[in-house]
Amino acid sequence: MASIARIPITNVYMDGDYTGSILVGPEQKSMNVILDTGSSALALDGTKYQPDLGAGDQTTDLAQTDTYGDNSSWTGAIIQTQISAGNGSNAVMLRGANAAIAYASSGNMWGNSDGILGLAYAPLDDAFTMPGNTWTQKYSSTEVRTGKQSDITPYLTQLADAGVTSDIISFRTRRSFVHTGTGNDKTDALNQGVMIIGGGQEATDLYTGSFQTVKVLSDAWYCTNLKSVIVGSTDPIAARINGPKGMPSNSIVDSGTNSLSLGRQLLKAILSKFSAAQQEQLNKSIKDQQPVSGLNIAEWPTMTFVLEGLTADVTLQVPPENYWQANTGVIGAWMSAITPGEPGLAILGLPLMNGYFTVFDGEANGGKGVVQFATAAG
Repeated sequence: MASIARIPITNVYMDGDYTGSILVGPEQKSMNVILDTGSSALALDGTKYQPDLGAGDQTTDLAQTDTYGDNSSWTGAIIQTQISAGNGSNAVMLRGANAAIAYASSGNMWGNSDGILGLAYAPLDDAFTMPGNTWTQKYSSTEVRTGKQSDITPYLTQLADAGVTSDIISFRTRRSFVHTGTGNDKTDALNQGVMIIGGGQEATDLYTGSFQTVKVLSDAWYCTNLKSVIVGSTDPIAARINGPKGMPSNSIVDSGTNSLSLGRQLLKAILSKFSAAQQEQLNKSIKDQQPVSGLNIAEWPTMTFVLEGLTADVTLQVPPENYWQANTGVIGAWMSAITPGEPGLAILGLPLMNGYFTVFDGEANGGKGVVQFATAAG
């Protein structure tokens, strides 16, 4: 019987992005990793973890190099090691897991984390075969890209292939930015959440009602079709049908983005539906990424995102409490969780997820997957 692991997660170490702990290597060292459904590689900071070759870690001739939307990057050597997640009888463990040990990285890559766990599909987990042992040779990112390109199997898929657990990951999150105000951000309940590996719908304590199922269009990212956006009771704003070049859709659902990242054309149309005073407050926070004060949240409308579902359109609501985040940085400050993004692409991050229990099911829909949303409990 496949296992299901429940892991506590928090947003305090990466200023809004969620992290959780996994146990790595023969000695099962605890590593606090960023949890990202917008990428697939499992990479560990090489200053925090180095292969224990004498105890069972195995090096390879494979290397990886990766760059993210904020221009953070790393280059590392692929090893095979033992990785566990969860505790006690609910733990899932995999020997021979693929992990990149990053020996080079940009200064903004790791923050207060120890690595990143990509939770998307194999096509995003590309690696390069090199002439020699990549841990001892430590090839540069330029050299790595000259190698023979291939895909490696991501951690979640490895777990499923080994029969350890299902290729399903679920989240209960509450915030997009760290909540300040209780005296200790690390113990503030609003900054805590849950990730479940291998399941979701059985976690009835985390949601109420039934699930809405969003169709995934491509087994790379969790690519979705955003059809329209509704601000309050105004007329729907149609989203651009085609995404940017190289993207199979016009939107993705991404746990590793702590905003609603919207193309400027769509963002401009959305802002036009707010009052002049509201537009001024939103523009100020969006442009300068600065908190504003004196916000009367009761005056703000709910935003509704309409996405293509498996059988019917799915409507997901983002109330003002989620696209504005209270007590960000200091008590009384409100930060907008909306950012301008790439033309034609909407990255639907934590503000969309925070009101829901969200299940990323990589096995449904013929292996392309679905994203399921049910109203969050508690």
